[in-house]
Amino acid sequence: MESTSGWIQRTHTCGDLRKTHAGQKVVLNGWVESLRDHGSLRFIDLRDRYGITQVILDVNGPYQQVLPDLRPEYVLSVQGKVRIRPDGMANPRIETGEVELVAEGCQILNPSRTPPFEIAELAAADQNEEIRLKYRYLDLRRRTVQKNIQLRYRVTRAIRNFLESEGFLDLETPFLTRSTPEGARDFLVPSRLQPGNFYALPQSPQLYKQIYMIAGFDRYYQIARCFRDEDLRADRQLEFTQVDIEMAFVKENDVISLVDRLLARVFKEILGKELRLPLPRLSYDEAMSEYGKDAPDVRFDLKLFDLTEAVKGLDYQVLKKAIAGGGSVRGLCLSGGKTLSRKEIDQGEELVKRAGAKGLLWLKLESDGPKGPFAKFLDPEALHRLRAAAQASTGDLILMVADQDRIALTSLGLLRLDLGRRLNLIDPSRSELLWVVDFPLVEWNEEEKRWAACHHPFTSPKEEHEELLSKDPGRIRARAYDIVYNGFELGGGSIRIHRQDVQQALFDVLQITKEEAQQKFGFLLDALSYGAPPHGGIALGLDRFVMLLAGAETIREVIPFPKTASGTCPMTGCPGPVSELQLRELRLRLEPGAGPAPPGGAGELVSK
Repeated sequence: MESTSGWIQRTHTCGDLRKTHAGQKVVLNGWVESLRDHGSLRFIDLRDRYGITQVILDVNGPYQQVLPDLRPEYVLSVQGKVRIRPDGMANPRIETGEVELVAEGCQILNPSRTPPFEIAELAAADQNEEIRLKYRYLDLRRRTVQKNIQLRYRVTRAIRNFLESEGFLDLETPFLTRSTPEGARDFLVPSRLQPGNFYALPQSPQLYKQIYMIAGFDRYYQIARCFRDEDLRADRQLEFTQVDIEMAFVKENDVISLVDRLLARVFKEILGKELRLPLPRLSYDEAMSEYGKDAPDVRFDLKLFDLTEAVKGLDYQVLKKAIAGGGSVRGLCLSGGKTLSRKEIDQGEELVKRAGAKGLLWLKLESDGPKGPFAKFLDPEALHRLRAAAQASTGDLILMVADQDRIALTSLGLLRLDLGRRLNLIDPSRSELLWVVDFPLVEWNEEEKRWAACHHPFTSPKEEHEELLSKDPGRIRARAYDIVYNGFELGGGSIRIHRQDVQQALFDVLQITKEEAQQKFGFLLDALSYGAPPHGGIALGLDRFVMLLAGAETIREVIPFPKTASGTCPMTGCPGPVSELQLRELRLRLEPGAGPAPPGGAGELVSK
C-alpha cells in the first residue's frame, strides 16, 4: 500500500453535507461501511461518528489503483465535489441523503482485516454478545451503540450543568478505602506497604460525602465510579456509575424537589418531554399493597387487592390455613381475562411458586356462574363479596395467592408484571416516574436472627420514631425515598443520621457492637461529635437511567466497556493471573487446586 504520510485531513464530517454544500470541494475521512459495484462506478457509504455520506468513485478515476483493494472498514481519505442526488435517488433514512460526494481523489489510510461480524446496523440483532464484547472496538462503531454512548455523555452533561447551576461542587472521593461489608461483597485490594492488610474499592462514596457535609461543603455531587462484587443481571455490573448528591441543612422535600427539577431538565433536554412536577409519591405500604413491589411500574392499571375478608369463612383448606396462620389472601383482577387458557394460568402458577408461594388460585366469572378450583365453595353472598373486593365484572379473571403476607404480595407483583408484558398491557412510549417514601428502617433477617438495615445503617429514623429504636424497631419508618422510573429503581436516598447518639442506637439495633462500630466506622462517629449538620442526599444509577432513556434491553448497551454476566471482559481477558513476583511483593501466595493462577502455580489466594 502507498505511503499515507501526505494524507489530507477532513474539511467536513460524514454527517455534515447538505444541499447547501452543492458544488463545494470537500475532504472526508472515515470508514467504509459498504461498497456497491455498478459497473463503471463504485458506490461507498463512508461512515464516522457523525453520520454517513455516499461517495461515488469512477473506475477510470486517478485513484483507480486503490479500487481493487477497498473493503469494508478500510479507513479512507476522500476528496471530491458535493452534488445533489438525481431526482428519486435521495435517501431519507440518513441526514446527508439528499447529496453525494463525487470523488476526485481517494487514499487508503489503513486497511482492515475482515471483521468477525458485520458492523452494519441491520446485522446487529444477530450478533453473539460474547463476540461483540471481545471485539468491542468494532462493536462501538455501530450507530446504535455510538448513539447510546453519546446519549450517556449528553445526559451526564445535562446533570452537571443543572447541579452546578444549583450551587453544587463536583468533589472527588477515594477509590482505596476501608472494607465495610454491610451490603454486597467488597472488591479487596492487597496492600504492598502494609502486608496482610487490604483496601476496598468503594461500593458508594456514602461515608465520604457525609464527611464533606460535616466539613462544611454543603452541596456536593460526583459522577462516581462504584464497585460491588455481586452476581450480574441485565441492570447490574461489577463496576458502575452513579450520580452522587449530598446536601446539608435539608429535609426530605428539599432533596426530592431538587431531583424532580433535575429529572425535568434531563427529560426536556434529552427527550424533549415535559415532566409534570411535583412527581407523584406513594408510601412503601401503598406500593407493596397495590403493586406487590417497592419499585412499581405504573404504566398499566392492574392493581392488587386484599381479599382476606371477602373469603374469610369459606370452607376451603388453602384459604383457611393461610388466614389461620396469620397470612392473607391477595389477588388481582384481569379485565376480560376469562379468555386466558388453562396453560397460560399454569404459567402464572409456576411463576408465583418460584417466588415462594404455595400456588395460584383462579376464578373465571362466566355469564352462567363462576368457574375455578374453589367455585363450588362460593355461595351467592360470598361471590358478591369477592367480586366487590376485587372490583370484578362478568368476563373477568380473578387470580389469588393465599400465603404469608409478604410472599403473597411479592409473588403477585411478579405475576402482575408478567401479565403486563405477555398481554401487551404496557405502553412502551410512556415514561412514568414516582417517588416511594416511608420505607421501614429495618427488617428482620430470619437466617441471622437479627435486624438488618433496609437501606444502609446511616439512614435516619423519622424523628417521632426515634424512641422505638430501643422498644420496637420493626415499627420504625425511615426518612428514606426512592425514585422509580417505569418499574426500575432509578435511585435511592435518605436523610442521614447526624447525631452520634442516634447512630450508636441504630448500631445497637443492628447488633453492631461498640468495638465493631469503632473499628469500621470510628472516623464517622468521631466526626458526628464535632458539629455535624442535618444532611441528606441521593444516588441515581447513571447506567440504568441511560438504559431506560435509550430504550435499551441491558445496561451493557450503554456502557462503553462492560463485563459479561460471568464478570469477565472478553476484549482484555480480565480477570487474569498475575506473576509470582507480584504475589511475593504483596506477601501473598496461591494455595494449590483452587482455580486459575499464574504460570508455575495454581490455587486460592491467601495472605502469608
